[in-house]
Amino acid sequence: MNVHCLPAGPIPTNAYLLSEPESGQAVLVDAPLGVWAKVEPILKKEGTRLVALWLTHGHWDHTQGAAEIVRKAGVEVSAHRADQPLYETPEVMRSRIGPSIALEAVRIDHWLGDGDTLQALGRTVNVGHVPGHCPGSLMFYFPGEKVVFGGDALFKGSVGRTDLPGGDRSQLETSIRTRLYTLPNETLVLSGHGEPTTIGEEKESNPYVRG
Repeated sequence: MNVHCLPAGPIPTNAYLLSEPESGQAVLVDAPLGVWAKVEPILKKEGTRLVALWLTHGHWDHTQGAAEIVRKAGVEVSAHRADQPLYETPEVMRSRIGPSIALEAVRIDHWLGDGDTLQALGRTVNVGHVPGHCPGSLMFYFPGEKVVFGGDALFKGSVGRTDLPGGDRSQLETSIRTRLYTLPNETLVLSGHGEPTTIGEEKESNPYVRG
């Protein structure tokens, strides 16, 4: 499986294009503004087709490009229902971001929950609910590759902010300890912003939530 990190949007936000040239399929995790312009050339080069969009949570910087992805690729979108208002009526975030940021609603085709599994790219993917940064935050864990896409729950040396509506510091700590820190130490953590890290590194040295 190829993993392409594609930062995009006014706040550099990591989208991840996961592709499997042998099967001809690809999946996109998160959709910051303008990411389709980076995704499309990779799909053409690898001879793959985008088959799904998975959203880690409903904050605008992760969803601005979602509607364009749906229009251009015709894919179905999966997310957690707790963030339904953010996906369907993104203007509720307007007071936090100002008038210059473009917001567009996206329809969610599949609501995911904690403990669900997905079949993609010839692999089984485990879904975990990791609220605290956002009520509907999800993580997508590939046990075969030992890699987790955790959105804004956990960063290299940091954690997601909890001062936004729906944020809860205690809940985030619980999510990290019970969902992320229970993964193998060698698991690669690919976050919504910043550089990669590992579960073991964060358990040992993260100043906000120690293992």
